[in-house]
Amino acid sequence: MALSLLRKWAFFGWMLPLCAASLTPARAQAPAAPVAASTRTVRPGQLVIKLKADPNQQRRPGPVGLPTALTATLSRLGMAAQPKFPQATAPNPARPNGVDLGLIYEVTLPAATPAAEARQALLKTGLVEYAEPLYDYQPLQLPNDPLADSARADGQYHLRNIRAYQAWDVSQGDTSIVIGIADGGTRFSHEDLKGQNQLNRRDQIDGLDNDGDGYVDNYYGWDFADNDNDPDRRNDRLVHGILVAGCASGTVNNGLGIAGVGYKCRYLPLKIYASTPTGSFGGYEAIVYAADHGCQVINLSWGGPGSPSRFEQDVISYAAINHDVVVIAAAGNTPANLDFYPASYEHVLSVAWTTRTDERDPFATYSRRVDLSAPGAQVLTTYGLTDSDYIAVGGSSFAAPLVAGVAGLVRSRFPNYNAAQVRAQLKRTTDNIDALPGNVNYAGFLGSGRLNAFRALTENVRSASVIRSTFAPARAAYAPADTIRLTVEVQNLLLPLDNLRVTLTSLSPYLIVRQAEFAAGPLATLEQRTNAATPYRLAVAATVPVNTRATLRYHLQDAATGYEEDQYETVLLNPDYVVLDANNLTLTLTSRGNIGYDGLGSSVGVGVSYRQGPPLLSEGGLLVATSATRVSDNVRNDQRGANADFAAIGQVHCLPRPPRADQEAEGVLRDQLPTAAMARAVGVQVRQHAYAWAAAPHQNYVVLEYRLTNLTTDTLRPLHVGLFMDWDLPGAPERNIATWDAARRLGYVYGATAPEVFAGVQLLAGGTASVYSLDNSSPLSAPVRLSDGFSTAEKWLSLSSGTAYQEAGRPNGSDVSQVVGAVLPRLAPADSATVAFAVLAAPTLPELQAAADAARTRYEQVLPVSPAAARAGISLYPNPTTGLVNLTLPRGPVRVRVLSVLGQELATYHFQQPTGLLDLSAYPAGLYLVRVEHAAGMATYRLLRQP
Repeated sequence: MALSLLRKWAFFGWMLPLCAASLTPARAQAPAAPVAASTRTVRPGQLVIKLKADPNQQRRPGPVGLPTALTATLSRLGMAAQPKFPQATAPNPARPNGVDLGLIYEVTLPAATPAAEARQALLKTGLVEYAEPLYDYQPLQLPNDPLADSARADGQYHLRNIRAYQAWDVSQGDTSIVIGIADGGTRFSHEDLKGQNQLNRRDQIDGLDNDGDGYVDNYYGWDFADNDNDPDRRNDRLVHGILVAGCASGTVNNGLGIAGVGYKCRYLPLKIYASTPTGSFGGYEAIVYAADHGCQVINLSWGGPGSPSRFEQDVISYAAINHDVVVIAAAGNTPANLDFYPASYEHVLSVAWTTRTDERDPFATYSRRVDLSAPGAQVLTTYGLTDSDYIAVGGSSFAAPLVAGVAGLVRSRFPNYNAAQVRAQLKRTTDNIDALPGNVNYAGFLGSGRLNAFRALTENVRSASVIRSTFAPARAAYAPADTIRLTVEVQNLLLPLDNLRVTLTSLSPYLIVRQAEFAAGPLATLEQRTNAATPYRLAVAATVPVNTRATLRYHLQDAATGYEEDQYETVLLNPDYVVLDANNLTLTLTSRGNIGYDGLGSSVGVGVSYRQGPPLLSEGGLLVATSATRVSDNVRNDQRGANADFAAIGQVHCLPRPPRADQEAEGVLRDQLPTAAMARAVGVQVRQHAYAWAAAPHQNYVVLEYRLTNLTTDTLRPLHVGLFMDWDLPGAPERNIATWDAARRLGYVYGATAPEVFAGVQLLAGGTASVYSLDNSSPLSAPVRLSDGFSTAEKWLSLSSGTAYQEAGRPNGSDVSQVVGAVLPRLAPADSATVAFAVLAAPTLPELQAAADAARTRYEQVLPVSPAAARAGISLYPNPTTGLVNLTLPRGPVRVRVLSVLGQELATYHFQQPTGLLDLSAYPAGLYLVRVEHAAGMATYRLLRQP
């Protein structure tokens, strides 16, 4: 579960080059140009997608081909797609849970296409597992003030702190161990780096791809930012990669400069930052290359806070699982408790940085996701502006490669260890530093302790890990009063365990653990066990603050051997949306009136789907309007963004004991009062209520009810209320047809050829029905044209045109949307009115129609349809009746309408007197609706006609 986006801070001091002839302080020189503050940015004009795997298709070498329907969508939208990793190897069945990078494509967008719209267009095909932005990262350089280390007699203090000298007496690594440095390139000629880099002797520089790996003349490595074979940084002042390489792999015992922790381990320079205006960040491409080209360790001294990316996690998993690589990343230089990527991804060793005294540096990121710490302040390393310069620098960028160097030593010392075992060995042999004065307040947030190279090479330790966790029900977030089952799989990584117990505790008062123990028993090395027979049981508190992140702690303990360690997991509670999933239809309803997702292109919410299938809706939401200039909504606009007219004043939430349905949710939202500055506002409060039932015949719909109150001092005349739904049905979403069933007041959408699902919106109550069916790619002359946005005037037109636009997409289908609405003649100040809809889906049209009939019947029978004020002074008797019905009515003109349960008007009566008589003798037995309209409002009654 990802933390919300936090701004990353970066701090930069002076960098002072040191003379190569001596490690005593040199005279101060002009400082180097500062590096821009590190951050994560979205790369414009590009997306990355992953195809859904076909389990019935035999996997062949190379990329998986694009499905025909997806190719058609790409062509229609002017997008170009190419395999992201054409040379990546297929998963090895001997290594479960591997990643197939052959399913991943990079998509280039036309210049005028918004990324959010392109992303939705690709997702709605139902053929892609994800569609995400590509991110660019900056290095985490944090040079420190050299005067703070002006008495540097011993130079590299960090080698003493981590006991590197003693470790080298045990193992000096091996030239066969290669550390991939995915960073800013290198300086091959530097006296402490030359000869330490790994060469690809199978591809000499001759203009040919001699080894057939897709890279021509990659003898020295590769520049992924500029797409060439030169990873040298000689003529570039961004020396970050040179600094990192020196920490991990600076030459030892050459009588010059510094000593890299990895000793004999080589490094592979993978340049990921551009030296040309046309270049772009290439970090994740470099990870795949390093894994494919034999790196046993990869160092990533870059990253950013924010939400996790499934594409980036796939790349990490490909390296760590498919190719058994130890991936190490800097935990960040933001002085805050936050998740930082790629360090916080699964299968990554996250490294925080400490000072000379092993205390947390004031600028270091800390979190439960940190695995261990290492010295990062005033680390002396190769500089790279000349062939013989050195510098003291600081930041997690330089703590991570110290761990990478030790990882190389461990891989040499324990050649049979897999990547997970190496990570465990490094974590379990650290020195605990929690009790130091500067660390007391951060105990548990700096990992297992400070790196100790000697212990990592000499101690036989125990370590187990929760390698998989499965929450049931499987949700992105959980609501108050939810109950959860948690199944885990635990693996013993190192020495055998006699009797492992895994105890689950919650560090949040809002998530309670009811069943906390898992007795895994004795486990041999690499043996796995699950608690599937007796899973953990958890309960969410009845009251939880919005968007609470609850941390769970697994305490792994083997009392007989004295082993114990902790592992953490985060669960999102009480998000600003609810998911109704009691039946076949899964529907997300947000606190601000959006349906499916919290806006176009948003990943907040789980969408609308049928029988756990692909998303049916790219965007949906409530529209309220009283004129062509006064329209309130939170859906897309014509400014390449979305409106934010509605604000939540009562968060949407599920009722713990729903009185009328199997699942109910409610919330309150409102827009602003109309003013000169807010001329577009309508001025209403909306209480939204949702209902879902599990049993037939009600399993294919969700009821959405809106009670609107006029907050202004003027009568809203008229008032239009509707749901905008941009449907994208699976199969061929650009070949859908939208139409209207007037008898049922039902607007629905289906595929033009071989429809897999029918979906739509039905007006259940609240005024005269309206529908506007839209072709999203309609020409410029169309009254409403969504291809260039959805303007206020167009929204008004879609609500106020009655049923003039009933169909779109015929005959061959198109990308379609619908607005199904209701018009109320007036709404007086402080008065309220209720409008209700059903959102439906079914595999066939008859089943959709049956669901609509069931929704109307259920709404009229179970849910209130009239306020008490409107029912005052009215009675109908006898009820049930065999034909004649007596009426008691308010004084004044009253209109009485007899309707079928489908809303069809059968008869209309007008009364001036306070009594009346209805004769239903001519109608067959069954349920009817009697709607009484008078000055105080409107009331609807259910009337049963008996034989």
